[in-house]
Amino acid sequence: MLARLGLVTAFGHVSARAGDSMLITPAADLAGVSAASVIEVPLAARALPAGAPAEAWAHLALYRARPDAAAIARAQPAAAFAVAAVTTVMVPVHGQAAWLGESVPVYGDAALLRSADRAERAASCLPAGEALLLRGNGALTLGAAPGLAVTRMWLLAAACDVYLSALAASGAASGASPVTTLSDGEIASWRAVGGELLPRLWEHLRSGPGPAGPGSAGPGPGEEQGQGQPGDHRRPPAPRVMPLDLREEREPHGGAPDREQA
Repeated sequence: MLARLGLVTAFGHVSARAGDSMLITPAADLAGVSAASVIEVPLAARALPAGAPAEAWAHLALYRARPDAAAIARAQPAAAFAVAAVTTVMVPVHGQAAWLGESVPVYGDAALLRSADRAERAASCLPAGEALLLRGNGALTLGAAPGLAVTRMWLLAAACDVYLSALAASGAASGASPVTTLSDGEIASWRAVGGELLPRLWEHLRSGPGPAGPGSAGPGPGEEQGQGQPGDHRRPPAPRVMPLDLREEREPHGGAPDREQA
């Protein structure tokens, strides 16, 4: 799905907590990854097994730091690079972006997270919430199941697009006046329904023709999820994906990851 949505190229990975281990996709193009190639890594690992992506350290660090994290997606949305270059924290400017957290922090070191210590420093920037921007290095998102982590990555890409558009429009209209972000109360009201609505967005993304990117199809910031948007029939065929039971992907009321339901 990450490949189909245009959020990864040759790089990117998805993992899920599995008891005292995690299951993670290999160091390969996600469009061609099969269930048989998924790799098991102990959460207490001091070295990575052959075939695991070098940035599996970032997944391990987040699972250790965030007991509530049950799945993680790693991708490189183009707009994420731009937002991480202009701010140190992205506060939601539209409702669905609140399903990423009360705000989205930016980890300021652009070096690859290919060691335990670098990964731990990055993970420490996400004590709460479900998305972390990595300056010059893409993003990480959390979920109660892999599909929900992937859905949040799509949402993060869309939120970055909206943020950049608002920033540009605000500056052009009034001489670099600040963007109007959601209030604490507005963010709380959107997060309160995340557990109900986020699985609907995942169902929409995986069952439709699939957008080539956050701006080409699918629900926009003010649209209702799950209504079916026009598809882009120019894209190549979507890769085969494993079917998932949405009953196992519904997050608890409020949208925080829940290991029991993952």
